[in-house]
Amino acid sequence: MVAWENEVVMRDVTNAGLVVSDRIGREIAGHVDLEEALEASRYSSHPYTSHPREWPPLVEVVDTWELPPVLIERYNSAGGEGTALCGIFPEIRRAWASVDNSLFLWRFDKCDGQCPEYSGEEQAICAVGLTKAKPGIFVEAIQYLLVLATPVELILVGVCCSGRSDETDPYAEVSLQPLPEYTISSDGVTMTCITCTDRGHIFLAGRDGHIYELQYTTGSGWQKRCRKVCLTAGLGSVISSYHLLSPPRFRWVVPNVFKFGAMDAIVEMVVDSERHVLYARTEEMKIQVFSLGPNGDGPLKKVAEERNLITQRESNYGGRQQAGSGAPRPTKSSIVCISPISTLESKWLHLVAVLSDGRRMYLSTAPSGGNNSAVGGLGTNNRRPNCLKVVTTRPSPPIGVSGGIAFGALSVVGRSQSDDLSLKIESAYYSSGTAVLSDSSPSAVSSLLIVNRDPSTQSGSLGTGARGSRALRESVSSLPVEGRMLFVADVLPLPDAATIVQSLYSELELCGFHNSWEACEKTATKLWARGDLSTQHILPRRKIVIFSTMGMMEVVFNRPIDILRRLLESNSPRSLLEDFVNRFGGGEAAAMCLMLAARVMNTETFISNVVADKAAEAFEDPRFVGIPQLEGSGALSNNRTAAGGFSMGRVVQEAEPVFSMAHEGLCLCSSRLLLPLWELPVFIIKGGSGSSDAISEDGVITCRLSVGAMRILEDKIRSLEKFLRSRKNLRRGLYGRVAGLGDITGSILIGTGSDLVSGDRSTVRNLFGSYPRNGDSSEGGSSNKRQRLPYSPAELAAMEVRAMECIRQLLLRCGEALFLLQLLSQHLVTRLIQSFDANTRQAVAQLTFHQLVCSEEGDRLGTRLISALMEYYTGPDGRGTVDDISNRLRDGCPSYYKESDYKFYVAVEYLERAAVTSDSEERENLAREAFNNLSKIPESADLQTVCKRFEDLRFYEAVVRLPLQKAEAADPAGDAFNEQIDAGTREHALSRRMQCYEIITNALRTLKGETLRKEFGSPIRPVSQSVLDQSSRKKHICQIIQLGVQSSYRFFHEYLYRALIDLGLDDELLEYGGPDLVQFLQDAGRDPSHEVRAVSSIGSPISPVSQSRVPVASYQIKYFELLARYYVLKRQHILAAQILVRLAERRSTEAGDTPTIEQRRQYLSNAVLQARSATETGNVSMRGAIDNGLLDLLEGKLTVLQFQMKIKEELEAMASRSEASPMGSNSTPNGSSPDNGQSSDASFVHAVREKAKELSVDLKTITQLYNEYAVPFELWEICLEMLYFASYSGDADSSIVRETWARLIDQALSRGGIAEACAVLARVGSHVYPGDGAMLPLDTLCLHLEKAAQERVVSGAEHVGDEDIPRALLASCKGAIEPVLNTYDQLVSNGAILPSPSLRLRILRSVLAVLREWAMSVFAQRMGTSTAGASLILGGPFSLGQTTVLNQGVRDKITSAANRYMTEVRRLPLTQSQTEAVYRGFRELEESLLSPFPFERL
Repeated sequence: MVAWENEVVMRDVTNAGLVVSDRIGREIAGHVDLEEALEASRYSSHPYTSHPREWPPLVEVVDTWELPPVLIERYNSAGGEGTALCGIFPEIRRAWASVDNSLFLWRFDKCDGQCPEYSGEEQAICAVGLTKAKPGIFVEAIQYLLVLATPVELILVGVCCSGRSDETDPYAEVSLQPLPEYTISSDGVTMTCITCTDRGHIFLAGRDGHIYELQYTTGSGWQKRCRKVCLTAGLGSVISSYHLLSPPRFRWVVPNVFKFGAMDAIVEMVVDSERHVLYARTEEMKIQVFSLGPNGDGPLKKVAEERNLITQRESNYGGRQQAGSGAPRPTKSSIVCISPISTLESKWLHLVAVLSDGRRMYLSTAPSGGNNSAVGGLGTNNRRPNCLKVVTTRPSPPIGVSGGIAFGALSVVGRSQSDDLSLKIESAYYSSGTAVLSDSSPSAVSSLLIVNRDPSTQSGSLGTGARGSRALRESVSSLPVEGRMLFVADVLPLPDAATIVQSLYSELELCGFHNSWEACEKTATKLWARGDLSTQHILPRRKIVIFSTMGMMEVVFNRPIDILRRLLESNSPRSLLEDFVNRFGGGEAAAMCLMLAARVMNTETFISNVVADKAAEAFEDPRFVGIPQLEGSGALSNNRTAAGGFSMGRVVQEAEPVFSMAHEGLCLCSSRLLLPLWELPVFIIKGGSGSSDAISEDGVITCRLSVGAMRILEDKIRSLEKFLRSRKNLRRGLYGRVAGLGDITGSILIGTGSDLVSGDRSTVRNLFGSYPRNGDSSEGGSSNKRQRLPYSPAELAAMEVRAMECIRQLLLRCGEALFLLQLLSQHLVTRLIQSFDANTRQAVAQLTFHQLVCSEEGDRLGTRLISALMEYYTGPDGRGTVDDISNRLRDGCPSYYKESDYKFYVAVEYLERAAVTSDSEERENLAREAFNNLSKIPESADLQTVCKRFEDLRFYEAVVRLPLQKAEAADPAGDAFNEQIDAGTREHALSRRMQCYEIITNALRTLKGETLRKEFGSPIRPVSQSVLDQSSRKKHICQIIQLGVQSSYRFFHEYLYRALIDLGLDDELLEYGGPDLVQFLQDAGRDPSHEVRAVSSIGSPISPVSQSRVPVASYQIKYFELLARYYVLKRQHILAAQILVRLAERRSTEAGDTPTIEQRRQYLSNAVLQARSATETGNVSMRGAIDNGLLDLLEGKLTVLQFQMKIKEELEAMASRSEASPMGSNSTPNGSSPDNGQSSDASFVHAVREKAKELSVDLKTITQLYNEYAVPFELWEICLEMLYFASYSGDADSSIVRETWARLIDQALSRGGIAEACAVLARVGSHVYPGDGAMLPLDTLCLHLEKAAQERVVSGAEHVGDEDIPRALLASCKGAIEPVLNTYDQLVSNGAILPSPSLRLRILRSVLAVLREWAMSVFAQRMGTSTAGASLILGGPFSLGQTTVLNQGVRDKITSAANRYMTEVRRLPLTQSQTEAVYRGFRELEESLLSPFPFERL
């Protein structure tokens, strides 16, 4: 339902905004370029229209003045033999005339009796001009320069303007200041005319046909202050050009001395100030075109000259007789005047020349044209001209016009048949679409013909087709005048009014305000070319001043609204009002009635209540504006369509509502008021070097419109809204009819109404008209059958009232927006915006008025601007209180500043007071008061501002609770968690919640010490508190977490937990997390098909571990780690171990997400640690789980992982060595590569590295490690360790173990000989001993090594000591002597194994070494030292062994063995010299054990 009271409903405002946007778009699109209008008029039979005789005149003389008596006296005293010139300076509201060497100035707009005379020169004045003074050269009082030319000198005279003290008349006083230092010789050149540019350039045309420039500077020393430069000497090339305009000079009386000779002197110069082009007209009717440079300050450059323009146009005119040409044309016409055409009139036509027969030639300086061409389109002002050609010619107006004329008819009353029926124009003036022609054709009284565009054609009411509606139709008015017209000028608006108009329309492309140097008074007059209908609300009536030989007169142009006002004032018959409505159209007529009734038109006099009441009655009279109908219905009055045109009885298949012309008039009036604002930016950037996409840091943002312009527009908009509201409250017009209909569906006065349905913008008439109905409309039936009318008259009336009420609310909102902008400008909006962040500044700079009024973003930015304003008032600098500015805001823009805003800023004021107090208790109380106020308006509080202040006050309860309250207020229905609604709606609700929650996390970041960008609104004056230490920071962090956990919002708990994890506050999370923390961590880290088991499933601990090798995403890892830490903290070690195992064995899901093998080892080590910790607890269930094998399993996994790490290291070392020795080293970490020929092969290295990489990616089983890595790369040492770990028993004779040992020994022998083999045996054997004996086949190892040693000794390849191999065997058995001795005893006793005597002798030496080691252990036992120590004492070579029990039995064993082996030595078939040493060794060992002092002989 549309709101009936004064509050603004944004939905209604937005819908009305679409209507206004559509209307403005149609208004802009309907603007017809003059070139297009002229082209269309060529096919029209009636280019001129008549003004109804019964109506008030379109043009009328409002005042006349005689010439100053002193001027008449001086002129008469000259006897007609002197030189007299005249003209008008509209810039200073002065007319001027010269008689010989005297110049007179007087007001042309009123008679003040003043006519100062300037006669400082001796020579006669031959040309006069006025220009702006260049800044910085003269004193500030000299605003203009008067340029006087005599036959011998050029003189500059300063012009000082001053206004009245009451500032009502800025042109009250004008004084002339002689400047004797700015006089220069003319060098014998007589100047014919002077024209000046807006940049202060002074151009003079000489009788020699050249153009000169008078340049002046401050001057210093020998430098001249003034000089004359000839600009056209040597000009001949035609390149490119521009335009400028200056008031032409008319000769009043020209004596014979100034008659020009054979030279073609320039008689007129005009400047196009927009295109920067100067045009010159010569006596022989040549037109020259000069460029002034891209910006109007470049060197003069001639680009075109045409002398046969009229002749060419006559020959190309064709035989077609155009309207208004009633008689044969004169044999030759002449050019009377030339005038530039503003870009507002035409982008393609640049110059108009008025001919002596009344025709107008339109010329262009571009080679091609048309509104659809590259030149003719928008934005072509900088296109350089390069030619001059006639585009079209407008026929002369009808002859003998009086009060009115008939279409196409010529009035020849009072003329004889012998009279020439063509016009004879002796002087003319053209500006902004209006031409003033002085007709000197034979007649009783001279007359002025005033031709301007007929405003009724602009409304489209007379259009009969696309071409006809765009054709140029002009109205012709005739005014009798005494004497001859000498000069015409527009009366410029007052500076204040012109400044307002320029501020409003300067950014509109269609208004053509491109020259920033041009005076605002001249710029404002260009809007007259847009027509009266679209500007009569802002521009005053146009006035011109005509200087004739008999005096001066002021002529005013009545606008359509002035004519309507006069009709209403004079109690005209109803028929005249109906004619007015028919001529301008119902919509335009209703708009004008509305402007009169609401008093929004620009007028010099007050609109009386009588006129206003009559206009209001006409606006509401259905006989004038009609009633809402259905399109296509037979009763549709005036055959109107939705667009305001005519319907020629066409059949409409779907009847649509068509509102009355009252609604159309309201739309027109509203859109024209808002046109200079609507789609344009509210703010502009001044200065800086930023592009349009980014705000420059050195640029400043300020309001585009002036405060005065916004005030004027606000007054007009509020007046219109006030009128509509008054009619609504009084139940007048349609409001009253709807209110009296009873309970009608859709009525905004009584019923509840239906929601507005927004249709396509191209069919805006449906925007307010269509709404749901209870009945369904049938789509079937014949297409030729008219459907049943879907709306009753009462419903149609209610729909129109609803639409108008929406527009009223839009106007109310616009008025408030303008008030707000004025208030911001008065408080230096640039300073307010400086504190915004870059994104907000960018949004503000791009904000349009449409968005500010109708969009949520605009409302947000408006609130943001008000916030900056309130900060300015309530800040620490103490510029005021909240109440000081709040009252103005609540009165002027209540839709932007609501009651909730007031409470918010009251709270801000409390915060400001708390920030400056030193009393901690008072600070706490003030913060509490602010918190209580803000708690009442959680949805309206700007938490980004206030929460930062609460942080500074250490009041963290508000920092947590306020965002939570706002989150709930922003999403009361919980749409953020509703999976059943639209995804966009859900995302929007979620985003709003997240914005609130982020405030809390920002506070945590600040406390943690992370640097944050300073937010707007934090106190400028710091809080009188010390910097927080680490313990205080932790205290406040814990307070925030506890406050957050206390809330009942589960979603916020999850957000808070994630934020704490992101901030690295893991310890605080685990310590203060709520009861739902475990579930959160489980859910966050859960895989869809696998999850960590609960504590209740601890009875089967192996299952989670066996299922742990599943993919785990990177985002899950942190949650699993925290869950494990939480279980450790809660002493739930089994669950912690399970999580750690899963992390260790996880498979990576993303590239770059693979854990290192060291990380996996760490996870498994921690898992083992937790499993062991479980055994130390008193929990029976956990101890049972450990008894079931969890600890063994975890330790086994850790051992396998260690195997994997060793294999990886070996493979990497293998690859590195292969790369380092490419030419021959065939060694691998264990002696040889799989293929010695591939040691330097790149493919082999690549394969090795690939295998090593595989081991880094994922965990492998022990089977995979053995079969796929260790065996293929001959890592035999690791193979033996894995076989031992696996308790391998796959074959009865342990052939695989023996074979692996043999390969390991061979590998060691090939790499480092016997020494390396013994070292490998000692190292590996000690790992697998004792075992079950199968893992350390001593007989095989002993025989293998002894044979290898014998071969190497015999061949001389290596020296092998007698003790090397025995020592290695003893070390592999961890010092156990008897297993080694038994192995040797078996070898010695088996002759088949040792067939070689030399090999048997070597084995006996080894046996001797074993026995002596045994004996050393006995001695060490007696001496209380180790075997190594005993060996050192006795000088023996043994260093390894284990102390045995010293008893007689051990000595007997050693003695018996020594005796037996002595016998074996004697049996060897070797010489005594070969065996003597071994034999003696056994004997001495035996004797030492039997003697009282054993070992003394060892």
